[in-house]
Amino acid sequence: MARQLNILKNDPWLAPYAPAIEGRHNDAIRKERELLPARTSLVDFANAHKYFGLHREADGSWVFREWAPNATGITLIGDFSGWKELPQYRLSRVGEGMSGVWEVKMAPDAIRNGQLYKMKVDWPGGSAERIPAYATRVMQDPSTHIFSAQVYEPERAFAWTDEAFVPDTAPLLIYECHIGMAQEREGVGSYSEFRTKVLPRIAADGYNAIQIMAIQEHPYYGSFGYHVSNFFAASSRFGTPEELKALIDDAHARGIAVIMDIVHSHAVKNENEGIGRLDGSCTQYFHADAGRREHPAWDSLCFDYGKNEVLHFLLSNCKYWLEEYHFDGFRFDGVTSMLYYDHGLGKAFSNYGDYYDGGQDADAIVYLTLANKLIHAVKPSAITIAEEMSGMPGLAIPFRDGGIGFDYRMAMGIPDYWIKTLKEKKDEDWHPTSIFWELTNRRADEKTISYVESHDQALVGDKTVIFRLIDAKMYWHMTVGDTDPDVTRGIALHKMIRLVTLATINGGYLNFMGNEFGHPEWIDFPREGNGWSYKYARRQWDLVDRQDLQYRFLNAFDNSMVALVSGVHNFQSKPVRKLWEKDDDQVLAFMRGDLVFVFNFNPSKSFDGYGILAPGGVYSTVLSSDDTAFGGFGNIDTTVEHFTVPDALYEPAGVERLPLYLPARTALVLRKHPAKRGRKPKRKL
Repeated sequence: MARQLNILKNDPWLAPYAPAIEGRHNDAIRKERELLPARTSLVDFANAHKYFGLHREADGSWVFREWAPNATGITLIGDFSGWKELPQYRLSRVGEGMSGVWEVKMAPDAIRNGQLYKMKVDWPGGSAERIPAYATRVMQDPSTHIFSAQVYEPERAFAWTDEAFVPDTAPLLIYECHIGMAQEREGVGSYSEFRTKVLPRIAADGYNAIQIMAIQEHPYYGSFGYHVSNFFAASSRFGTPEELKALIDDAHARGIAVIMDIVHSHAVKNENEGIGRLDGSCTQYFHADAGRREHPAWDSLCFDYGKNEVLHFLLSNCKYWLEEYHFDGFRFDGVTSMLYYDHGLGKAFSNYGDYYDGGQDADAIVYLTLANKLIHAVKPSAITIAEEMSGMPGLAIPFRDGGIGFDYRMAMGIPDYWIKTLKEKKDEDWHPTSIFWELTNRRADEKTISYVESHDQALVGDKTVIFRLIDAKMYWHMTVGDTDPDVTRGIALHKMIRLVTLATINGGYLNFMGNEFGHPEWIDFPREGNGWSYKYARRQWDLVDRQDLQYRFLNAFDNSMVALVSGVHNFQSKPVRKLWEKDDDQVLAFMRGDLVFVFNFNPSKSFDGYGILAPGGVYSTVLSSDDTAFGGFGNIDTTVEHFTVPDALYEPAGVERLPLYLPARTALVLRKHPAKRGRKPKRKL
């Protein structure tokens, strides 16, 4: 009798869907067996990048291979041939057993480092120039804007110094960033600028991971890196491969993990730059059915995960970035789109039946399962995160337990909740019961990444939290000493929203670059509509550095709350114990370990001697959002110790009343003193 998967044991409500869950599990097992000859592994299988593409052989000669089953002829053209088709660069079909594979071997001096090249591909009824699918370096001509592959052969291999590095995930604190817009000047930032100017800021802010967007080469800068053309090439608009490696090596030296935002959910439609019609067909990597080939919302192409060659390509891509660049894992973009035939568009996902109604893409689920198995086999310490909004059960559960194998899933409902609250509710209607439920409503067996806002909320067409709170007054009233009530409210709530979100994590926390200090305005990449301006495609670091502006208060608070949480080992694993919630007062309190988090969301009422329930003992304040160092009023004396008071009403529950002074719109964090139990309060606080 087959063993029952743990996902079904742990959630009896999934019992009606056991055949679907067991089916996806067995599908992955069957596909892995199909892909692998005897005594090999996924790690051995995922080496397409070592076979295909341009490589130097042991004897100094060159070899180039491409999979192009629809092609009738392929010739390498480039600087070395005057961009003409010469016979010594013409590929031939390889063997009977490898359908569609083409190859050419060239003399050691046939091509040189730095030269640009492409493939001239012929197919029935046509021909065109194409960039090889496995190109690892792609350059754009600054005058013609045409992309080409580049021969890239450094004299020496990069000297890594990070052999002993292991990511700290207890908890995982992620700083989401974009290399090109990380600089202050109007223009495109570089890997080197980020390494020398931004990375030290991130380290000082206390984050232990960076999640880098837009690494894979993409022809349109304004796509935020999500319309990928060249999956094995690090974007050259930011610098060289060695400069990216130096950034990662430096991050590791600072104790910072580097997570890559990987896009395997779709690909750019551009034929000249991408792989959409590499061999003249529309179906080489993508679905043959026109209705499934093009994404209806993203104007991009959808991979056919049912093809073994596509699995070979994508799995090898995962391994390549881990081994060649020492990335510590991936945040997989657009997972919801992959999981469902309809891409999850317009579906409510209000009950379990919505996840198992026959609309799931079994091939995509198999790919994601195998990708997670491979990634953790190549690098056991790797971090995988799914950007997924439907809530499919098992996404972030190990494969052995019946899951798909991600380490974390993005808690995408949390930023939606905060935006909806800010847009639709008066301050008087912020209910602690609702806030606490939203922040802690998750599957007990799956870890999540909680966040207030990511890059999605900072784009043109949306607003950041700080902009929703303060809006245009940010331009006129952020000077220290300015007591504009809207700005004062905005700063107070910005701190509280972030702290309550961080304090309730069960896996990790994410912040987008600059939002920790309330970066004003939106992100708008150069485009025709803004005159191709870089004005809003940058980060204004001078705002947080200036002592005369209040941005530094928000940054200081972010630093303190991150330091507090990261100073508690395995903070994310400690149970969240609700102590108090009262909607009419708008007060919320909960405990994790020996820390008590107390929030008074009330916009006008301060409470003196407000008694929350807590384990008996003595408590000291370790963080107050009202501290003047954080732009508060300093109404809370953080040096005062707080003593619980016995209450016969709650004695059977083993808790006492903890009287506190709670100013309006403030948050407190207190630490319980284990050595001072049982002391009587000397005075009423």
